[in-house]
Amino acid sequence: MRFRRPSWLTASAAAFLVPALIIGFASVALAATTASASALPGDPVKGQATFAAAGCTSCHGASLTGGIGPPLAPIQKLPDTQSPLDPQYLIDSITKGKNGVGSYTAAMPAKGGSTTLTDQGIKDIAAYIIQQNQVPAGQRPLPPGDLAKSTITWVTIGILAMLALTYLLSQYNMRWIARQSGHR
Repeated sequence: MRFRRPSWLTASAAAFLVPALIIGFASVALAATTASASALPGDPVKGQATFAAAGCTSCHGASLTGGIGPPLAPIQKLPDTQSPLDPQYLIDSITKGKNGVGSYTAAMPAKGGSTTLTDQGIKDIAAYIIQQNQVPAGQRPLPPGDLAKSTITWVTIGILAMLALTYLLSQYNMRWIARQSGHR
């Protein structure tokens, strides 16, 4: 006599296995993001706001592509540095300023000319610049409004998919129950 596995067992295993795999992959991605963020000298989210508030955008551009000052994403290697993404180099450059380096004749004043820029704010800006250079061009983080819309869209799609799966499994189970009651 050959043992036959109930077909509902396969469907049930798939219904539990798919969400478990999604949660596992999401956890790994979150852990990797947290690990890379811990190596930064400050908070890149605060750094982005500080970058705009301190007036850095007037020379380096709102999207860090440069202008009067050199581009910061992707960062341009200037003649006075070996590693332009070294946190200490960035902190020192922002704190002390620069005076006509490379093909840029304009001087960057200490602290970007801002009287309100704190040491922590400088570290946050450095973290923001480093983070933006770790993200490949074209894959920069979404603005908050677009991120919210995307999240709502994908959560809705996920809920609808789970409802459809639940409906299909319930229909299958009802047919199985009807078949079993007919054999008795």
